[in-house]
Amino acid sequence: MPLHLRRNVGSIRYFIRMSRYRLDPSPSQEAVLRDHCAHARFIWNLAVEQHLHWHPGRRGAPGYLDQCRQLTAARAEHPWLAAGSQMVQQQALRDFAKAMAAFFDPANPAGRPLWRKADRNEGFRIVGRRGQQWDARRLSRHVGQVWVPKAGWVKFRWSRAVPSGVKSYRVTRDRAGRWHVAFAWIPDPVPAPGNGGVVGVDRGVAVSAALSTGDLLCVAGLNAPEWKRLRHLERMLARAKPGSNRRKQVRLAAARLKARETDRRKDWAEKTSTALARRFDIVRVEDLNVKSMTRSARGTAQDPGRNVRAKSGLNREILRSGWGLLVRRLEEKAPSRVEKINPAFTSQRCSACGHVDGKSRESQARFVCTACGFACHADVNAARSIAAGHAVTAR
Repeated sequence: MPLHLRRNVGSIRYFIRMSRYRLDPSPSQEAVLRDHCAHARFIWNLAVEQHLHWHPGRRGAPGYLDQCRQLTAARAEHPWLAAGSQMVQQQALRDFAKAMAAFFDPANPAGRPLWRKADRNEGFRIVGRRGQQWDARRLSRHVGQVWVPKAGWVKFRWSRAVPSGVKSYRVTRDRAGRWHVAFAWIPDPVPAPGNGGVVGVDRGVAVSAALSTGDLLCVAGLNAPEWKRLRHLERMLARAKPGSNRRKQVRLAAARLKARETDRRKDWAEKTSTALARRFDIVRVEDLNVKSMTRSARGTAQDPGRNVRAKSGLNREILRSGWGLLVRRLEEKAPSRVEKINPAFTSQRCSACGHVDGKSRESQARFVCTACGFACHADVNAARSIAAGHAVTAR
């Protein structure tokens, strides 16, 4: 489940933000949460199977109301399913119905809902009015509690106040074994400073984000000892026997390191996007299709790709730099203040005289114009061209 959802009401687009907190359930409560995740995943997969069974000429798959009636009959027949929370199971069906509606929406198409797997898609959603179906309260400075059906009051780390107007929350468990609770709400956008400032952002691999002001921002990933340990764990995982306890322990240790890298990337994107939205009125970025850029280059058996190993390494670095995450959070925090510029030849164009020449890019980090001799950091030069809004379509 994404942490950022979009909802169109009329001509206004609302970004639903999920404020996430770290859960700290007791062993008995964790068992209940695991059952909720299993029940939600089981109901979701049954709905997927029903819709995959349909083909032209066959009767249509059941809708949400029909599936709720089938769920009631299944709970009456199977005691293990009736022992779970009916709200959790119904919300799994409602989430699937929304996913199917998004799949058939031509204005904002999404991917087809697929199977959910254990230890990978662990989570469930609770919907209702706060104070009636569920509630959250603060116990001390850094400890709070949230009411979960069948589990009671579950503690979580009170890192910030729970937003007002929350009508649903989602409990998830990541691959590193950590439990989180995320409250859904619609935040206010970051107000513009009103200074008329315009900044260009050039996204790269060596430098995650170069600003037209000359600032070079890099994502804080894993350090050298952490990378060494991660490679060692991956080699141990390749030699471990499938299904063994040793394999589970090694996989969990590697997942914790990868989760640490993901948390640092998200923290960097949040702080960088907030700072840009507060400092500048207009933020200009390159209009890049990150999904297509990070697509595999293996090709097919009849037409295999070239330089597949190098391309896969580049894909990992692009994803590790958080290109898409940074722009998405900018659009959510500063709506209508983010402009996308044609990326053609922005790295070869001189920001001083406008001359375009590929030979001006002497190296990855140095740009020297062959016409006027202007020298600058290559990424900063590209960011200045982006800030100017130049869209070069031909040499």
